[in-house]
Amino acid sequence: MYYPYFRGKQYDLIVIRECANLMAEAGFLPIIEPVKESLNGLARSIDSVLESNGEVALIVNPEYGDLSNSPVTILEFLNTKYEHDASVFAGILLTENSDPEEIETLIERLNERRILFIHAGFNDGRRIAELSRNIDCAHAFIERHNGKLYQRHFNDSEKILIRDGFEKRANRLHPPIEFFSDLHITYEDEGGNGFGDFLIVGDEYSDSGGPAYAVAIHLTFIDDDQDNGMYIHHFKSDRFETPTDPAGKFSEALQKLTDEASRRGTKIFRSRAIDEFIDLHRRGHFPGLGYVKKLSMQHHLEVMANYFRGQ
Repeated sequence: MYYPYFRGKQYDLIVIRECANLMAEAGFLPIIEPVKESLNGLARSIDSVLESNGEVALIVNPEYGDLSNSPVTILEFLNTKYEHDASVFAGILLTENSDPEEIETLIERLNERRILFIHAGFNDGRRIAELSRNIDCAHAFIERHNGKLYQRHFNDSEKILIRDGFEKRANRLHPPIEFFSDLHITYEDEGGNGFGDFLIVGDEYSDSGGPAYAVAIHLTFIDDDQDNGMYIHHFKSDRFETPTDPAGKFSEALQKLTDEASRRGTKIFRSRAIDEFIDLHRRGHFPGLGYVKKLSMQHHLEVMANYFRGQ
């Protein structure tokens, strides 16, 4: 059904751990692209998913981060620690720089484990279709990289469509509200068996954020007046001239979030993350921008779970 795509940074992994039960109960399958050399946090997150009787896909050849040139490290981690865990799928990332011979070697070393091929710019669909024909696998397509003509090679396969609904821009340039995605409604119409996104982070990878001239809190919501399309609130600080006083700027953005979440008729789902945002406002506490992003990711997962709970 829903395949949220995480890069394995600190707060991404914390979200997975804290939302493991929620995702397992909703039937969500997180995809993790590990980007940190230390695998301890990654292991704790995967273990949390398994303890909740959920499933997870771990990308063995990440494109970004500390392990981008070390697929052997992830392979050994997967085949050793999770040798007998069929609920941990292997993700193979297919970019424009992927070598078909190396992909074939990866497939052979995965010992018949279920594979999720993630198509992200690779151009020889026919070759991958042939390689994957007789193995247990599914195919995920990152929308902006692979068009319908490429996807036709996999029409007889299980297909997941992944869309990046978050437009990256300077925080001060975000509009108050904008469209996020309708893929949670239309993925079957588009020939998919499931769908995914990059939550409120977006596909563009950055190892660390720059100075925050403006602070923004990003919250997705379902608008039942717009055919249940998903939109995103950008609650922004009033000040953006200098990178000083992030705590004060967070307070400005949080005031706007609290006002909207408490408004009669609001479209914002009252998630556990929203309750925590409101409590932060009540206490006047700034937990740091990484934690703020964590709460926004958690809220997105809760919105998705609540939507499918009602279907």
